[in-house]
Amino acid sequence: MSSKETMTFGRAISLARKEKEWALKDLASRVLREDGDPISPQYLNDIEHDRRSPSSDRMVQQFADALEIDPDWLYYLAGRFPEDVRKKKLSENELAKAMVAFRSGPKNKGNR
Repeated sequence: MSSKETMTFGRAISLARKEKEWALKDLASRVLREDGDPISPQYLNDIEHDRRSPSSDRMVQQFADALEIDPDWLYYLAGRFPEDVRKKKLSENELAKAMVAFRSGPKNKGNR
């Protein structure tokens, strides 16, 4: 990745999928929608090209599990806090510290 290319959620998914030598349909079959059916290869293609975002925390976690990527890295790239963090009752000071940490990104940058 050149210094001009920004790592995005879609790019991280695409690179990890290609590293595993999986076709779109291989990964799509491992990520389930809320109704229990797998996502379509076209939906995955849209995610990889940053035209769509993962629709739920559950989906982010499934991508992390399937691709063996740290879920915190994927949440960061998706621009969202995991549900367990969102449910915490944080003081104003704690929230400010969390935002600073969030903006700097996870320390391990995607490695489990």
